Amino acid sequence: MDRLLTVDDLAEWLQVKPRTIYQWVHEGYIPVIKLGALVRFDRASILAWVKKREAPRRSSKRLEMDIN
Repeated sequence: MDRLLTVDDLAEWLQVKPRTIYQWVHEGYIPVIKLGALVRFDRASILAWVKKREAPRRSSKRLEMDIN
């Protein structure tokens, strides 16, 4: 089993503040493992969570407008 991530580990990986991670945990927005008062994160679960939130790619083709 991979090592579980701490709040600081996850904040650094996602490039957000630890406070944001705590807020997401409080809101139930992010998958979390609670060990008593501690919170930890499974790397695979977080990666799947991030992938589900990935925005669909936009077409690089620009719409042409006919201006008359």
